[in-house]
Amino acid sequence: MPGSITLSAPTIALLLVIVALLVLVGIILWIHGPLWFRAYMCRANVSMLSLIGMSLRGVDAKEIVDCKIMAVQAGLGPERETGITTSRLEGLYLAGGKVRRVIQAVIAAKRAGIKLSFDQAAAIDLAGRDVLDAVRTSVHPKVIDCPAPRPGEPEFLSAIARDGIELRVRARVTVRTNLERLIGGATEETIIARVGQGIITAIGSSPSHKEVLENPDRISEAVLRIGLDSQTAFEIVSIDIADIDVGENIGARLRERQAQADMQVANARAERFRALAVAQEAENRAEVVRMLAERILAEAQVPLALAESFRRGRLTVGSDASPSPAEPSSRSGNV
Repeated sequence: MPGSITLSAPTIALLLVIVALLVLVGIILWIHGPLWFRAYMCRANVSMLSLIGMSLRGVDAKEIVDCKIMAVQAGLGPERETGITTSRLEGLYLAGGKVRRVIQAVIAAKRAGIKLSFDQAAAIDLAGRDVLDAVRTSVHPKVIDCPAPRPGEPEFLSAIARDGIELRVRARVTVRTNLERLIGGATEETIIARVGQGIITAIGSSPSHKEVLENPDRISEAVLRIGLDSQTAFEIVSIDIADIDVGENIGARLRERQAQADMQVANARAERFRALAVAQEAENRAEVVRMLAERILAEAQVPLALAESFRRGRLTVGSDASPSPAEPSSRSGNV
Protein backbone atom coordinates (compact mmCIF):
# COMPACT_ATOMS: atom_id res chain seq x y z
CA MET A 1 0.00 0.00 0.00
CA PRO A 2 1.19 3.56 -0.69
CA GLY A 3 2.60 5.23 2.46
CA SER A 4 2.86 2.00 4.46
CA ILE A 5 6.07 1.14 6.32
CA THR A 6 7.47 -2.25 5.64
CA LEU A 7 9.70 -3.70 8.36
CA SER A 8 12.32 -6.21 7.63
CA ALA A 9 12.70 -9.44 9.53
CA PRO A 10 15.79 -8.29 11.50
CA THR A 11 13.99 -5.15 12.56
CA ILE A 12 10.99 -7.14 13.76
CA ALA A 13 13.26 -9.47 15.71
CA LEU A 14 15.01 -6.51 17.28
CA LEU A 15 11.72 -4.98 18.30
CA LEU A 16 10.59 -8.25 19.81
CA VAL A 17 13.80 -8.45 21.81
CA ILE A 18 13.37 -4.89 23.03
CA VAL A 19 9.76 -5.59 24.00
CA ALA A 20 10.82 -8.76 25.83
CA LEU A 21 13.54 -6.85 27.68
CA LEU A 22 11.07 -4.15 28.61
CA VAL A 23 8.62 -6.75 29.85
CA LEU A 24 11.40 -8.47 31.83
CA VAL A 25 12.53 -5.17 33.32
CA GLY A 26 8.95 -4.38 34.17
CA ILE A 27 8.52 -7.71 35.92
CA ILE A 28 11.76 -7.24 37.86
CA LEU A 29 10.76 -3.75 38.89
CA TRP A 30 7.32 -5.01 39.83
CA ILE A 31 8.79 -7.75 42.04
CA HIS A 32 11.93 -6.14 43.46
CA GLY A 33 11.28 -2.45 42.86
CA PRO A 34 9.49 -1.67 46.14
CA LEU A 35 12.05 -3.64 48.17
CA TRP A 36 14.99 -1.97 46.42
CA PHE A 37 13.44 1.47 46.82
CA ARG A 38 12.84 0.82 50.50
CA ALA A 39 16.47 -0.23 51.00
CA TYR A 40 17.66 2.78 49.00
CA MET A 41 15.64 5.20 51.07
CA CYS A 42 17.01 3.66 54.29
CA ARG A 43 20.58 3.72 52.94
CA ALA A 44 20.85 -0.03 53.34
CA ASN A 45 23.06 -0.39 50.25
CA VAL A 46 21.31 -3.29 48.53
CA SER A 47 21.62 -3.35 44.75
CA MET A 48 19.03 -4.59 42.29
CA LEU A 49 21.44 -7.27 41.08
CA SER A 50 21.76 -8.55 44.63
CA LEU A 51 18.00 -8.83 44.89
CA ILE A 52 17.82 -10.73 41.62
CA GLY A 53 20.64 -13.01 42.75
CA MET A 54 18.83 -13.71 46.02
CA SER A 55 15.77 -14.81 44.08
CA LEU A 56 17.87 -17.13 41.94
CA ARG A 57 19.68 -18.57 44.98
CA GLY A 58 16.50 -19.15 46.97
CA VAL A 59 17.27 -16.52 49.62
CA ASP A 60 14.50 -14.58 51.31
CA ALA A 61 15.32 -11.10 49.98
CA LYS A 62 12.87 -9.39 52.32
CA GLU A 63 14.59 -10.97 55.36
CA ILE A 64 18.01 -9.79 54.20
CA VAL A 65 16.83 -6.27 53.39
CA ASP A 66 14.99 -5.95 56.71
CA CYS A 67 18.12 -7.05 58.60
CA LYS A 68 20.32 -4.56 56.75
CA ILE A 69 17.84 -1.78 57.41
CA MET A 70 17.79 -2.69 61.11
CA ALA A 71 21.59 -2.60 61.23
CA VAL A 72 21.76 0.78 59.50
CA GLN A 73 18.98 2.36 61.52
CA ALA A 74 20.49 1.07 64.77
CA GLY A 75 23.72 2.87 63.95
CA LEU A 76 26.01 -0.14 64.02
CA GLY A 77 28.38 1.57 61.62
CA PRO A 78 29.57 1.15 58.03
CA GLU A 79 29.65 -2.25 56.43
CA ARG A 80 33.44 -2.28 56.31
CA GLU A 81 33.63 -1.91 60.08
CA THR A 82 30.76 -4.15 61.14
CA GLY A 83 31.09 -6.78 58.42
CA ILE A 84 27.34 -6.79 57.93
CA THR A 85 27.34 -6.96 54.14
CA THR A 86 24.65 -8.33 51.87
CA SER A 87 26.76 -11.28 50.79
CA ARG A 88 27.61 -12.25 54.38
CA LEU A 89 23.99 -12.06 55.41
CA GLU A 90 23.14 -14.29 52.47
CA GLY A 91 25.86 -16.73 53.50
CA LEU A 92 24.50 -16.87 57.04
CA TYR A 93 20.99 -17.46 55.69
CA LEU A 94 22.15 -20.24 53.36
CA ALA A 95 24.10 -21.85 56.23
CA GLY A 96 20.90 -22.21 58.21
CA GLY A 97 21.45 -19.33 60.58
CA LYS A 98 18.79 -17.09 62.07
CA VAL A 99 19.77 -13.82 60.43
CA ARG A 100 17.18 -11.65 62.14
CA ARG A 101 18.05 -12.88 65.65
CA VAL A 102 21.77 -12.42 64.97
CA ILE A 103 21.25 -8.78 63.94
CA GLN A 104 18.95 -8.19 66.89
CA ALA A 105 21.57 -9.68 69.20
CA VAL A 106 24.31 -7.42 67.81
CA ILE A 107 22.04 -4.38 68.22
CA ALA A 108 21.07 -5.37 71.79
CA ALA A 109 24.73 -5.91 72.68
CA LYS A 110 25.66 -2.48 71.33
CA ARG A 111 22.85 -0.85 73.29
CA ALA A 112 23.98 -2.64 76.48
CA GLY A 113 27.64 -1.82 75.97
CA ILE A 114 28.61 -5.45 75.44
CA LYS A 115 31.33 -6.22 72.95
CA LEU A 116 29.83 -8.55 70.34
CA SER A 117 30.81 -8.59 66.67
CA PHE A 118 28.72 -9.89 63.81
CA ASP A 119 31.15 -12.76 63.22
CA GLN A 120 30.99 -13.81 66.86
CA ALA A 121 27.21 -13.61 66.93
CA ALA A 122 26.95 -15.61 63.68
CA ALA A 123 29.32 -18.25 65.06
CA ILE A 124 27.26 -18.57 68.24
CA ASP A 125 24.07 -18.90 66.21
CA LEU A 126 25.53 -21.52 63.87
CA ALA A 127 26.80 -23.44 66.91
CA GLY A 128 23.17 -24.00 67.91
CA ARG A 129 22.92 -21.42 70.69
CA ASP A 130 20.28 -18.72 70.88
CA VAL A 131 22.52 -15.66 70.62
CA LEU A 132 19.73 -13.17 71.30
CA ASP A 133 18.72 -14.99 74.49
CA ALA A 134 22.39 -15.09 75.50
CA VAL A 135 22.69 -11.32 75.13
CA ARG A 136 19.49 -10.78 77.07
CA THR A 137 20.79 -13.04 79.84
CA SER A 138 24.00 -11.03 79.91
CA VAL A 139 21.97 -7.86 80.44
CA HIS A 140 19.32 -9.35 82.71
CA PRO A 141 20.71 -12.33 84.70
CA LYS A 142 18.36 -15.25 85.08
CA VAL A 143 17.70 -17.50 88.05
CA ILE A 144 18.27 -21.26 87.93
CA ASP A 145 16.69 -23.58 90.50
CA CYS A 146 19.00 -26.11 92.10
CA PRO A 147 18.01 -28.86 91.86
CA ALA A 148 16.08 -28.33 88.64
CA PRO A 149 12.40 -29.25 89.04
CA ARG A 150 11.83 -32.50 87.19
CA PRO A 151 8.93 -34.94 87.48
CA GLY A 152 9.75 -38.02 89.49
CA GLU A 153 12.90 -36.58 91.10
CA PRO A 154 13.42 -35.04 94.57
CA GLU A 155 12.79 -31.33 94.84
CA PHE A 156 15.66 -30.79 97.27
CA LEU A 157 19.32 -31.61 97.84
CA SER A 158 19.97 -34.07 100.64
CA ALA A 159 23.16 -33.40 102.63
CA ILE A 160 24.33 -34.76 105.99
CA ALA A 161 26.33 -32.76 108.53
CA ARG A 162 29.00 -34.31 110.71
CA ASP A 163 26.55 -34.85 113.57
CA GLY A 164 24.53 -37.17 111.35
CA ILE A 165 21.51 -34.90 110.81
CA GLU A 166 20.14 -34.69 107.27
CA LEU A 167 19.44 -31.24 105.78
CA ARG A 168 17.23 -30.77 102.75
CA VAL A 169 18.22 -27.70 100.76
CA ARG A 170 16.87 -25.85 97.74
CA ALA A 171 18.99 -23.10 96.21
CA ARG A 172 18.61 -20.48 93.50
CA VAL A 173 21.58 -19.61 91.34
CA THR A 174 21.69 -16.26 89.54
CA VAL A 175 23.80 -16.42 86.38
CA ARG A 176 24.55 -14.27 83.38
CA THR A 177 25.89 -15.40 80.05
CA ASN A 178 29.60 -15.21 79.33
CA LEU A 179 29.63 -14.54 75.58
CA GLU A 180 33.34 -15.27 75.27
CA ARG A 181 32.85 -18.81 76.58
CA LEU A 182 29.43 -19.41 75.06
CA ILE A 183 30.87 -21.60 72.29
CA GLY A 184 32.23 -24.76 73.85
CA GLY A 185 31.24 -23.79 77.39
CA ALA A 186 29.22 -26.03 79.66
CA THR A 187 25.48 -25.47 79.91
CA GLU A 188 23.04 -24.95 82.78
CA GLU A 189 23.08 -28.65 83.66
CA THR A 190 26.74 -28.39 84.59
CA ILE A 191 26.10 -25.31 86.72
CA ILE A 192 23.30 -27.10 88.59
CA ALA A 193 25.43 -30.20 89.13
CA ARG A 194 28.43 -28.21 90.38
CA VAL A 195 26.37 -26.05 92.72
CA GLY A 196 24.64 -29.12 94.14
CA GLN A 197 27.98 -30.79 94.72
CA GLY A 198 29.35 -27.67 96.39
CA ILE A 199 26.36 -27.36 98.72
CA ILE A 200 26.56 -31.01 99.76
CA THR A 201 30.30 -30.67 100.38
CA ALA A 202 29.85 -27.48 102.43
CA ILE A 203 27.15 -29.04 104.62
CA GLY A 204 29.12 -32.26 104.99
CA SER A 205 32.12 -30.35 106.34
CA SER A 206 30.01 -28.51 108.95
CA PRO A 207 30.47 -29.87 112.50
CA SER A 208 26.78 -29.50 113.32
CA HIS A 209 23.58 -28.95 111.41
CA LYS A 210 22.71 -26.17 113.85
CA GLU A 211 25.55 -24.05 112.51
CA VAL A 212 24.17 -24.40 108.99
CA LEU A 213 20.68 -23.44 110.14
CA GLU A 214 22.01 -20.44 112.03
CA ASN A 215 24.00 -19.05 109.10
CA PRO A 216 23.08 -20.47 105.67
CA ASP A 217 25.21 -17.75 104.04
CA ARG A 218 28.29 -19.78 104.88
CA ILE A 219 27.18 -22.36 102.36
CA SER A 220 26.85 -19.75 99.61
CA GLU A 221 30.21 -18.22 100.42
CA ALA A 222 31.94 -21.60 100.51
CA VAL A 223 30.41 -22.62 97.19
CA LEU A 224 31.27 -19.33 95.47
CA ARG A 225 34.91 -19.60 96.54
CA ILE A 226 35.28 -22.86 94.61
CA GLY A 227 34.86 -21.18 91.21
CA LEU A 228 32.08 -23.37 89.87
CA ASP A 229 31.60 -21.31 86.70
CA SER A 230 34.98 -22.12 85.18
CA GLN A 231 34.80 -23.51 81.64
CA THR A 232 31.07 -22.82 81.50
CA ALA A 233 28.99 -20.51 79.35
CA PHE A 234 27.77 -18.62 82.41
CA GLU A 235 29.11 -16.47 85.19
CA ILE A 236 27.61 -17.07 88.63
CA VAL A 237 26.39 -13.83 90.17
CA SER A 238 25.07 -15.23 93.45
CA ILE A 239 23.90 -18.39 95.15
CA ASP A 240 20.97 -18.00 97.51
CA ILE A 241 19.57 -20.67 99.82
CA ALA A 242 15.85 -20.59 99.14
CA ASP A 243 14.78 -23.24 101.64
CA ILE A 244 16.46 -25.49 104.19
CA ASP A 245 14.72 -28.13 106.29
CA VAL A 246 15.85 -30.71 108.82
CA GLY A 247 15.42 -34.28 107.64
CA GLU A 248 16.10 -37.59 109.30
CA ASN A 249 18.73 -38.38 111.90
CA ILE A 250 20.88 -40.46 109.60
CA GLY A 251 23.64 -40.84 112.19
CA ALA A 252 21.30 -42.36 114.77
CA ARG A 253 19.80 -44.65 112.19
CA LEU A 254 23.25 -45.80 111.11
CA ARG A 255 24.27 -46.38 114.74
CA GLU A 256 21.09 -48.37 115.29
CA ARG A 257 21.80 -50.48 112.25
CA GLN A 258 25.37 -50.95 113.44
CA ALA A 259 24.12 -52.05 116.87
CA GLN A 260 21.75 -54.51 115.22
CA ALA A 261 24.59 -55.82 113.08
CA ASP A 262 26.82 -56.20 116.17
CA MET A 263 24.01 -58.00 117.97
CA GLN A 264 23.59 -60.38 115.05
CA VAL A 265 27.33 -61.03 115.06
CA ALA A 266 27.27 -61.67 118.83
CA ASN A 267 24.27 -64.01 118.43
CA ALA A 268 26.06 -65.85 115.68
CA ARG A 269 29.14 -66.26 117.86
CA ALA A 270 27.04 -67.44 120.82
CA GLU A 271 25.23 -69.90 118.57
CA ARG A 272 28.59 -71.13 117.33
CA PHE A 273 29.83 -71.66 120.88
CA ARG A 274 26.57 -73.42 121.82
CA ALA A 275 26.86 -75.67 118.81
CA LEU A 276 30.46 -76.47 119.76
CA ALA A 277 29.38 -77.26 123.33
CA VAL A 278 26.57 -79.52 122.12
CA ALA A 279 28.99 -81.28 119.81
CA GLN A 280 31.51 -81.68 122.66
CA GLU A 281 28.82 -83.10 124.91
CA ALA A 282 27.81 -85.57 122.22
CA GLU A 283 31.45 -86.60 121.83
CA ASN A 284 31.77 -87.11 125.59
CA ARG A 285 28.64 -89.26 125.65
CA ALA A 286 29.97 -91.30 122.78
CA GLU A 287 33.26 -91.73 124.67
CA VAL A 288 31.37 -92.98 127.78
CA VAL A 289 29.44 -95.45 125.68
CA ARG A 290 32.67 -96.62 124.06
CA MET A 291 34.34 -97.12 127.43
CA LEU A 292 31.30 -99.05 128.74
CA ALA A 293 31.45 -101.24 125.67
CA GLU A 294 35.12 -101.90 126.25
CA ARG A 295 34.40 -102.79 129.92
CA ILE A 296 31.66 -105.20 128.92
CA LEU A 297 33.96 -106.71 126.33
CA ALA A 298 36.68 -107.09 128.95
CA GLU A 299 34.27 -108.76 131.41
CA ALA A 300 33.18 -111.12 128.66
CA GLN A 301 36.79 -112.30 128.30
CA VAL A 302 36.99 -113.54 131.98
CA PRO A 303 34.89 -116.73 131.56
CA LEU A 304 36.80 -117.56 128.42
CA ALA A 305 40.09 -117.18 130.26
CA LEU A 306 38.90 -119.46 133.15
CA ALA A 307 37.68 -122.07 130.75
CA GLU A 308 40.99 -122.02 128.96
CA SER A 309 42.79 -122.38 132.31
CA PHE A 310 40.67 -125.43 133.28
CA ARG A 311 41.25 -126.97 129.90
CA ARG A 312 44.98 -126.70 130.21
CA GLY A 313 44.99 -127.84 133.78
CA ARG A 314 46.18 -124.69 135.28
CA LEU A 315 43.17 -124.73 137.57
CA THR A 316 41.60 -127.83 139.24
CA VAL A 317 38.43 -128.41 141.13
CA GLY A 318 38.93 -127.89 144.86
CA SER A 319 42.00 -125.78 144.39
CA ASP A 320 42.63 -122.91 146.67
CA ALA A 321 41.99 -120.53 143.83
CA SER A 322 38.79 -118.87 144.66
CA PRO A 323 36.53 -118.44 141.69
CA SER A 324 35.68 -115.04 140.49
CA PRO A 325 32.42 -113.65 141.76
CA ALA A 326 31.54 -112.90 138.15
CA GLU A 327 31.64 -116.64 137.29
CA PRO A 328 28.66 -118.44 138.93
CA SER A 329 28.97 -121.38 136.58
CA SER A 330 32.46 -122.33 137.92
CA ARG A 331 31.27 -122.05 141.53
CA SER A 332 28.37 -124.45 140.85
CA GLY A 333 30.83 -126.97 139.39
CA ASN A 334 32.89 -127.04 142.57
CA VAL A 335 29.82 -127.94 144.61
